[in-house]
Amino acid sequence: MRGELNMSDNQVCYTFDAAVEMAIQMEEEGFRHYLAAIRLLTNKGAKELMRENALDELDHKHQLEKALLEGRMAGGGELDQPIPSMHLDYILKKQELGPHSGVREALIYAIHLEKEAVEFYSKVANGCAGAPMGNLFKQLHTEESRHLQSLEDLYEHHFMTEN
Repeated sequence: MRGELNMSDNQVCYTFDAAVEMAIQMEEEGFRHYLAAIRLLTNKGAKELMRENALDELDHKHQLEKALLEGRMAGGGELDQPIPSMHLDYILKKQELGPHSGVREALIYAIHLEKEAVEFYSKVANGCAGAPMGNLFKQLHTEESRHLQSLEDLYEHHFMTEN
């Protein structure tokens, strides 16, 4: 991994270019996971869910690539607090998708991928706290936590019943 991060060391920080390159790679990996799922799945609803998430990853990657060109991350003034997660990733077991996986399984898969991104950006943002890179990763952490929340809300709405 370019600009490799030791995830156990929260004090690691990078130059702007190295930080953005690392974030681009994170988004690219997420996109590739969703693309592989799309190619594997046969259920239309599950494929569409994966497609929507893949497009979100591409959008994040595009924003990051523009930041490399401009030397700064756009929208830095919009830093809201991350959205708390319902932690469905702890309740729902992570499983590999198969050709016959449905929307529920695809949603669980997406929740786990987004949770990994949230944790990644949180650790890097903490490692760069107080540095210019801290704001970049804090913004990415916030965006990914919003993503995770929307997936958890979708799961709750469709697959969790009221007692």
